[in-house]
Amino acid sequence: MKSKTYGPKRLDTPPVDKLGEPGTFPFTRGIYPTMYQKRLWTMRQYAGFGTAEESNRRYQYLLNQGVSGLSVAFDLPTQIGYDSDDPLAAGEVGRVGVAIDSIEDMTQLFEKIPLDRVSTSMTINATAIILLALYIATAKRQGVETSLLTGTLQNDILKEYVARGTYIYPPGPSLRIVTDVVEYCEQKLPRWHPISISGYHIREAGATAAQEIAFTFAHATAYVEAAQERGLNVNSFGSRLSFFFNSHNNFLEEIAKFRAARRLWASLMRDRFGATEPRAQQLRFHTQTAGSTLTAQQPENNIVRVTLQALASVLGGTQSLHCNGLDEALGLPTEETAQIALRTQQIIAKETGVPATVDPVGGAWAIEDMTDRVETDARALLAEIEQQGGTLSAIQKGFIQREIQESAYKAQQAIDNESTVVVGVNRFTTDKTTPIESQQIDPAIETAQTERVAFLRNSRDQHLTSTALTNVENAALGNVNLVPSIVDAVEAKATVGEISNTLRKVFGEHTEIS
Repeated sequence: MKSKTYGPKRLDTPPVDKLGEPGTFPFTRGIYPTMYQKRLWTMRQYAGFGTAEESNRRYQYLLNQGVSGLSVAFDLPTQIGYDSDDPLAAGEVGRVGVAIDSIEDMTQLFEKIPLDRVSTSMTINATAIILLALYIATAKRQGVETSLLTGTLQNDILKEYVARGTYIYPPGPSLRIVTDVVEYCEQKLPRWHPISISGYHIREAGATAAQEIAFTFAHATAYVEAAQERGLNVNSFGSRLSFFFNSHNNFLEEIAKFRAARRLWASLMRDRFGATEPRAQQLRFHTQTAGSTLTAQQPENNIVRVTLQALASVLGGTQSLHCNGLDEALGLPTEETAQIALRTQQIIAKETGVPATVDPVGGAWAIEDMTDRVETDARALLAEIEQQGGTLSAIQKGFIQREIQESAYKAQQAIDNESTVVVGVNRFTTDKTTPIESQQIDPAIETAQTERVAFLRNSRDQHLTSTALTNVENAALGNVNLVPSIVDAVEAKATVGEISNTLRKVFGEHTEIS
């Protein structure tokens, strides 16, 4: 920016001309007229580690501390469709999330947690359809009507090809699986968000604010197009799409990013896809503070970073929020650091007075200028993706991946040459170290979990399981929705790995672009 002083002359048009009122198109100022005055954002804390039993204890603790929704982290084998006893899972069982192999694990994970009264978000992508089936089957075991289930499934496979890498199948079959989930939820789970389209991991990989929006929306448009091609009504399924964004360090720009995203998505849904219902035009999103900004050096400083990022999320109008623990640059958060992270949200909600005002930053010249700039840059990137032949083509050509990599390289260079200051890392450093106790994962967990899988396989009705897996294969070979057959399979005690391998037989595996 050439000037750090903002005034009316910096704006192309008066803000009032394109802001509207809160709760009205284009929703720049928020999707609800009263925002947090009547209802606060959902306070989630992302958690999951080791076994289902251990994670259940953490969920019970968090619920007792005041969280209003659960957010489940799964380990890498579960994310990429390998059972805990698979040789490829060795050393990773229960490390970065909870190990879930079967209906027995899922039942244990939610023991004494009433699924008709607790909203659950599941961060799972390639195997999202299987974990949704497990959640449905667990609810049925609890005697809960599936129509009462509320929550969100990340289920955003396209960003895995550009930012995280936890994909299994090629993009085409993966998009079919996502669409099957959207269609099934449309028919059977009216209160469930079948997909949370993630910009978070795109930003964590090194993208800019504008790139985070543009690439997220590029993926989102592919999902909307696929759903429309399936014959689904955009006014119906569009109202239950959700998004997942990062809140990074540039405080004012992040607030502007959220406002720009709402405005851009509303216009895309109305003008490109023909959505006429306001709820189908609204951008509903969860926010997580930026893990990539946390430092192992002087980790107490992370409390300040997280607080400012959380406040930016609230000022930007998020619908739910997770705050990272101060120790997450070193390991999984402990109960104490998870509590501090939750208390951060609660202090913003109850002590600052911020929720009492709808869009308190609206009309600020700097904010409105930044909102316009981020939207303009995001639109330009979306237009470039269209010139590449659309989202799938841009992914297959490596365009989106290269753009993120270049931004990440520039950001790291700026840290290395100290043009970007990171307190405690490249400026204001100290030789003093503060010991931080992090959550430890007992290596014995892997042995116990592999034994649990072995016991399941030996005790189940093998004929019933085999028949169910054959039905999954036949559904994959045809064009019927996969969800019902996968629900039947998990109820027949087929494992996550067995179902994933069945789909691998049909769809193959994706090979990364070299």
